[in-house]
Amino acid sequence: MTLKANTLKNNETLPLKQLFGLSVGAGFSVASIYYSQPIISLLSHAFHLKISEVGLVPTLTQIGYALGILFLVPLGDMVNRKKLIISKLIFLCAALWLCSLTSTFPNLLIMSLLIGILATSAQDIVLASTAITPPSQRGKSVGIVMTGLLSGILLSRVFSGIIGQFWGWAVIFQLAAASIMVLIIYFYFSLPTMPAQNTLTYKQIMGSLKPLWHQYPQLRQSVIAQGLLSVAFSAFWTTLAVFLSHHYGLGSATAGAFGLAGAAGAIAAPLAGGLSDRLGANKILLVSISVVIFSFIAMLFIPLLTVHIQIAFLVICVILFDFGINSSLVSHQTIVYSLKPEARGRLNSILFTFVFIGMAIGSAVGGYLYQHVGWNGVLVLAIVTPLIALIIRMKPIAHTQLA
Repeated sequence: MTLKANTLKNNETLPLKQLFGLSVGAGFSVASIYYSQPIISLLSHAFHLKISEVGLVPTLTQIGYALGILFLVPLGDMVNRKKLIISKLIFLCAALWLCSLTSTFPNLLIMSLLIGILATSAQDIVLASTAITPPSQRGKSVGIVMTGLLSGILLSRVFSGIIGQFWGWAVIFQLAAASIMVLIIYFYFSLPTMPAQNTLTYKQIMGSLKPLWHQYPQLRQSVIAQGLLSVAFSAFWTTLAVFLSHHYGLGSATAGAFGLAGAAGAIAAPLAGGLSDRLGANKILLVSISVVIFSFIAMLFIPLLTVHIQIAFLVICVILFDFGINSSLVSHQTIVYSLKPEARGRLNSILFTFVFIGMAIGSAVGGYLYQHVGWNGVLVLAIVTPLIALIIRMKPIAHTQLA
């Protein structure tokens, strides 16, 4: 089914079939940057390197994603978004396939960076949903599509962990390339045409990022807070596989299976979107960030439990902190997307640039802390950064647009 119009009237809703397609597309696109996390140990053995060295793979992938968001996502405000999405997916498919064929670590790092840059098609897909959804239902629609994106982030670890343990790391990227090829075909026939919303040049688009940053204090507050939350998120997931291996003798498949627990937290996205529409995003944010903090504090007490209970307790904590982070992300998106609709691509670019800078910092610092301080060092980082985010969110902003 192809939409015949670029936008819907305020009393209409985007068909669930379309929302589901966009949700799945966002999930498979963003999954590309997370396949490497549960297989850090496998890559370490394959390339004969230390864990801290192989940690550069997810770090560079996230840096690439941040660069792609900053320099490529704003293109959606000046070109046909459908063509942009399909073009990036074609190159992403090629990058994933070439990654599976690499035999040297430097080439793996280069391909990881390119995968990150091109996987920003996921952000273009989220923005496509806002372009064809009435304002009164934007939070709900963004929440549904973000459920797919967040599920892709978490379930990619399940897929990667299982496939990597039984068939090797290269097969992961070959299957990922095949999934992107299916997306290309689907979006070619299903996405509506979405012409540029303005006539600005690329130089003007990029030049407008700094004025947008200075113009909206809500934007600055949102991106800094979510960036800090991303540090905690990435530090935990980057080191989890190594922690489970060292302390419980569990393989990559088990580490990946923890993504199922995290995926349970992805149901927060549509709930947070709907509640943000009704109650205001700020109220949802204060609760969500608090949940993240208490979840990581609870993990500090895991060694006090019996071994049989420790894993179950960790699973519960994962569900809670992912629920909180996902709710925070959708609420921040609701705030940011409302500021200036014709600049939504650029606002999204600023938001997610900070998110994935936070992700890259979390991967790098988390790996360092685990190697030199241990698991508790990672948890302290994951507690402190959300706590700072909560303090930032509690600071009142004059003339805020959302309650």
